[in-house]
Amino acid sequence: MPELPEVETTARLVRPGVEGRRVRAVEVEWLRTLGGSSEPAFRAAVVGTRIAAVHRRAKFVCLDLERRGCPAGGLLVHLRMTGRLVVTAPREPVPEWRKVSLQLDRGALHFLDVRKFGRFTFHADPEAALAHLGPEPLGPEFTEEALWAGLRSRRRALKPLLLDQSFVAGLGNIYVDEALHRAGLHPLRSSASVRRASAEALHQAIRSILAAAIEREGSSFDTFYRTPEGKPGEYQHLFQVYGRGGQPCRTCGSTIQRLVVGQRGTHVCPRCQPRPRGAALAGRRP
Repeated sequence: MPELPEVETTARLVRPGVEGRRVRAVEVEWLRTLGGSSEPAFRAAVVGTRIAAVHRRAKFVCLDLERRGCPAGGLLVHLRMTGRLVVTAPREPVPEWRKVSLQLDRGALHFLDVRKFGRFTFHADPEAALAHLGPEPLGPEFTEEALWAGLRSRRRALKPLLLDQSFVAGLGNIYVDEALHRAGLHPLRSSASVRRASAEALHQAIRSILAAAIEREGSSFDTFYRTPEGKPGEYQHLFQVYGRGGQPCRTCGSTIQRLVVGQRGTHVCPRCQPRPRGAALAGRRP
């Protein structure tokens, strides 16, 4: 599933082609993509609006709409497993796997989705729809102090906690594994046991890894994630542990282990990330 760097890349590359454009028509091929809205209601809410801004929140691409200069709700796009946003020029063919299209006053914005899990939904109040999300890991609210306080106030294994979107928004399986490895923390370690220095190392790891992944337009380790321009990301070439079970750690040479933590495949170096006491067998893959 695309995570923060992939969604940020999508928002940045889509923005120049759609920001400031007016929606002339809507075409829907897969109704479920609208997230429960009827096609007539979706069309009535969107057609005639202007796309005022394109940005990202957590794992959502957000399109702010306005009508006659006033806010008119917004579109929240969740790519899920195989969703993509693509902008086409006028008279350019409709891409394959199109589920929803916005015909603009110049060109079109298409939502493509092979597996049909993604969502392209209208919300009269997008901020309310996203109110359950935690702070952005690259934003000003996500400080070392805030992370340490949040870890100490909970007694959860680190990986499930970091995947909890209400704790910190946008992180997923890939970048949590990579950040925990860089910070030298085992994914099964209790958050309440993390010392201040380790929390600072984790904070730095999260922010630096996300920034590097965005610079390389995300990670493509399968055939599905591609940028709106159709190119794969490049950060997968820098993975230290994710997807490298059975291979040597690039830091110490130990064999990377694959565990199951919180029902998620997890990759860890047993030397760089010492296993906490009491978790000797917990999470080990059967």
